[in-house]
Amino acid sequence: MDLVKELKERGLIEHNSADPEKIFGEKRTIYIGTDPTADSLHVGHLSWVVLLKRLADAGHKIILLVGGGTGLIGDPKEKGERPLLTEDVVDANAVALKSQLSGLLGQRAEFVMVNNSEWLHSVLLLDFLRDVGKHFTVNELVKRDLIRRRLDNPDDSISYTEFTYSLLQAYDYRELNQRYGCDLQIGGSDQWTNILSGVDLIRKKDGKEVFALSTPLITDSTGRKFGKSEGNAIWLNAEKTTPYQFHQFWLNVDDEKAIDYLKIYTLLSLEEIEAIKGEFDNDRSGRLAQKRLADEVTRFVHGEDVVLETPVYQANSSDNLVDVLIATGLASSKREAREFIESGAVTIDGERIEDVAALVKNGVLQRGKRKMNSVEIKIGS
Repeated sequence: MDLVKELKERGLIEHNSADPEKIFGEKRTIYIGTDPTADSLHVGHLSWVVLLKRLADAGHKIILLVGGGTGLIGDPKEKGERPLLTEDVVDANAVALKSQLSGLLGQRAEFVMVNNSEWLHSVLLLDFLRDVGKHFTVNELVKRDLIRRRLDNPDDSISYTEFTYSLLQAYDYRELNQRYGCDLQIGGSDQWTNILSGVDLIRKKDGKEVFALSTPLITDSTGRKFGKSEGNAIWLNAEKTTPYQFHQFWLNVDDEKAIDYLKIYTLLSLEEIEAIKGEFDNDRSGRLAQKRLADEVTRFVHGEDVVLETPVYQANSSDNLVDVLIATGLASSKREAREFIESGAVTIDGERIEDVAALVKNGVLQRGKRKMNSVEIKIGS
């Protein structure tokens, strides 16, 4: 299938600086960047990791930019300013992300990985202001949605540090263009104006045409984007989110999101996804779409030989079931645990437990059929 048509059908194009047919009409050198604000990527990043795989398979060159320099600044977020990380933390996170990205794509695509600390640490302030700052007006920058919302909020503000982030991202694009011939930057739609800054800077400074494209923000069923700042991060690092928990996350997605996620997060063909959709629509209770989604994404992230072991919780024979539900994360409070039990949503080895005073026993403790949350309980001797 034609690449542009496939990207559109998968819902992967939000904004574009030129006709997508022109952008992908020849082989490009593409870059996507991420700041090392944590030592692992999460599922909010995974959509572009899979996208890079598609573009590499189509013959485009890929640059992964880890923002060891921009990570010291932090891009503006919706509310409040990001806490400034120390250089040691940023450097350690950058090393971890490089390793993780290499593991995800190293066997699947050819790419170059760079860290913008290589050049940003040596940038002189006066040179930067003359060579880059001169090409951006304050009038233009304050009109950008996120900055404008922050300025319009009487309880919020934006520091000059955050204000300059867009210029640093533009500087990165130009640097990659000069070093590697990079001519296409891709990022999330929330980064669109920052991405365009690089396109404008290269045009103004060098008289070259380069391109930009953004992907839609992927949200959960409540409309929140995936990310650690939203409190719903599912990490790609197996020590932060176990493969079992990761697999469960995808099993638990709502029906209305399952097919869209298959298009975005898996390498299944659109024809195969359409066949899954047909069977899924005939019997939603079977959750075929979620099962295929969970299997495919978990294998992509954790490998073909991943073992999805049910978590084990060591309990005492005197432990109350309500307390164990909270301790295992199957309930967030005693009130919620009691509600789950009283509604018949809690089973141990398939036996429904409806007594809120019940004690725990050996077996697989499960909360709900649809959520498929389960923990193996072992009573200590």
